[in-house]
Amino acid sequence: MSSIPVCAPSSSFTSRRRASIRAPYPSLLPLKNRTSGGDETWTSRSAPTAISIPLLREAIDSLDSKMATLMSRRHELESHLEQAVRLQSPVLRLPSELLSSIFVMGVLGIRDDDPVMVSTLMLVCRYWSDVALNTPILWTKISMSPHDSLEKARRKLERSRSCPLDITVNFGPRMEYNSSITEHVIHAMDLIRPALWRTKSFRLSVPNRPQAHAALLRCQEDAPLLETLSIRIFHSMQDDTYSSPPLPLFNGHTPRLQSCSLSSFNFGWDHTLVSRLRVLKLGGYFNSFTPSASTLLGILRQCPDLEELALRNMSSVDSDTCQSRSEEFHSSPPSKSVQLRRLTKVSFYYSGAALTRQIMSQVAFSNLESLEMCYLENVTPVLHLLYTQALTRLPLRHLRIETCLFNEIKFLNLLRRLPSLVTLELVDVEDASSSLLKGLSSSQPWVCPRLETLAIDGCTALDWDSLRTFVESRLPANPHTYPQFHGSPMSISSSTSASAKAQAQPKNGYIVTSQTPQRLRAIDITRCSHISKEMVQWLRMYVADVKCEPAKGVWGEANMP
Repeated sequence: MSSIPVCAPSSSFTSRRRASIRAPYPSLLPLKNRTSGGDETWTSRSAPTAISIPLLREAIDSLDSKMATLMSRRHELESHLEQAVRLQSPVLRLPSELLSSIFVMGVLGIRDDDPVMVSTLMLVCRYWSDVALNTPILWTKISMSPHDSLEKARRKLERSRSCPLDITVNFGPRMEYNSSITEHVIHAMDLIRPALWRTKSFRLSVPNRPQAHAALLRCQEDAPLLETLSIRIFHSMQDDTYSSPPLPLFNGHTPRLQSCSLSSFNFGWDHTLVSRLRVLKLGGYFNSFTPSASTLLGILRQCPDLEELALRNMSSVDSDTCQSRSEEFHSSPPSKSVQLRRLTKVSFYYSGAALTRQIMSQVAFSNLESLEMCYLENVTPVLHLLYTQALTRLPLRHLRIETCLFNEIKFLNLLRRLPSLVTLELVDVEDASSSLLKGLSSSQPWVCPRLETLAIDGCTALDWDSLRTFVESRLPANPHTYPQFHGSPMSISSSTSASAKAQAQPKNGYIVTSQTPQRLRAIDITRCSHISKEMVQWLRMYVADVKCEPAKGVWGEANMP
């Protein structure tokens, strides 16, 4: 007999419903409940709206907070993973010593207008910043100027520790703030004075002599590491009351000094300061401060290993004094010549014709490679001295003559004795005529066969026909050699000219050579207004580098269209 289900009392439903409502979120809305006997009891899906909505929102907020915590944890793990992967890069695994050497090469070893800055390296990461701070050589270049503060220089002094220093005190020639500049110069010198013992190079540039003397009075300590000294005074025609020098500089102890550049600074021509030099540059001495030839020769005798000499902006003495000095020079017995076997570069720029001639006549320069003579009036006696030197040995490779007068025949005779000449520069030379270019075009024998660069800036006496003949005479016989000129300059030396196939014979006692001339690589015809644009285009077909700029006016405008 089938059993009849017995209906549960209503109180049981009520109690079960209340229990379901009070349950937590996982059992908030059960679809069905399982009893202990296996029977399933269905409950209602509907719930009171006023009670369930806040609970749902609370549950969602709880999940959002958990998701936010997990996302934060995920980002943290991703950053750790990225850092771990970055540490596996070969760049970041470099030892600090090797990275420091790379920094030194990038900051100090590259000679460029925009080198790598130390501050840029320190911004890469903390590790690079620590390496840069612990590399003292990166902080050895100390500059003090209106744009470089003393605090910055003080930090560099501390970080450089005991490394040799390169110190520059540079204040421009502005005169309207003399009092403030003097104060800054004194503070700068007081700052670097304790570090003079480890200074490798010292450069001082100030407007006038009082500021230079105020600075150099603080240079009385020994400078055992000093190799380069540069003192420049911009306004050299003023402040004659400060003519007495604050000597001795650096206590007279500069055993390693090799390069000395002095401009308008009267050092009493003390030989202890300018002895055993390799580079000597003097300039800006006028009137009574101009050194005599005997004074300069005495300095040169103290520098047997001199490699470079430059005399610039030295006013000539009066004509009577010059004549008396010249007579005294010729009447007195010639002194022993100064042997400068390592001298390779000499520059005379407005240094006086008589002074230049006396120095050149007393100096033996068997290895001279570069010579510049500018604003010296008549240099024919100097050319004769060069010709005499070339009879034995004169490996001159670069010759520049600017705004000077000379005998063209003697100059051409000198060029015949210079087979190693590579660069010839003539600037504003009125005595350079077409005969000079015709002489360079002659093959009996070839004059200056290695000549590759010719500058005739402002030389309007040279006509076009002689210039074209000169360029054509240097062309190779093989027309296919011209494309190789741009790719391989070594092919030019192997090319032969049609006019140079015959062997040159001795003539007039000049050097005889069968060497074929080099092809002209560069030519400068700036301010040659008689050369038209069509002629320039012709030159560019046969010469790789043609520099042609018109003459300019006062405001930089071109005078010729």
